[in-house]
Amino acid sequence: MLTFVLFDIDGTLVNLDGAGSRSLNWAMEELLQVTNGFQGIDFAGKTDLQIIREGLGTLGLAEQDDLLHLLLDRYLVHLRAEVSTGRGHVKRGVRELLSALQDLAGIYLGLLTGNAETGARLKLEPFGMNRYFPVGAFGSDSEDRNLLLPIAVQRLQGLESVSLSHDRCVVIGDTPKDVECAHVHGASAIAVATGTYPLNELEKTDAELVIADLSDTKKIVDWIRNK
Repeated sequence: MLTFVLFDIDGTLVNLDGAGSRSLNWAMEELLQVTNGFQGIDFAGKTDLQIIREGLGTLGLAEQDDLLHLLLDRYLVHLRAEVSTGRGHVKRGVRELLSALQDLAGIYLGLLTGNAETGARLKLEPFGMNRYFPVGAFGSDSEDRNLLLPIAVQRLQGLESVSLSHDRCVVIGDTPKDVECAHVHGASAIAVATGTYPLNELEKTDAELVIADLSDTKKIVDWIRNK
């Protein structure tokens, strides 16, 4: 049977040493002369647009969509510069898992991330990982992460001419929001404790598989193949 495996990025595939938050803060300082404007805002599992709107909300500007998209554009400019510094790393077991899944017949890989597509590609590029993900759904597609999975499925169908139901999808991510965006469509979720949420918190999400990291390639591949 066909299976579509969708990965989150930040905290799941890579850690970029705070590049995203620094870039957002610089964008707000550049446009609004506000220093550390995103301090105290929880980024985990949210879309870029949702995070920016929350930041603007602290200034009473949450409804200004033109400003929201201008901030996003400036954020991406700063992010490009940030990722070029070479800081950050790939999470444990990620490369081995992606290589193993890529070689399996009937398995398709994609991204499901709150990052705008340009930002997602920028974050993966230094590690040579975009090649694993020809398709995906992104925070630039919708401010609501829970709307992204059907978009990814539709794009896979357009790219590979394959049709699969949402229950043939597996979302792998490091936050409860990753689990939620899978479950609202009847997909399965693998929660991995490599981000800001510890294992015991992720075990409360009802994810079908909860693991400490992605290092046990055989266990994860076997679970996906037997889904």
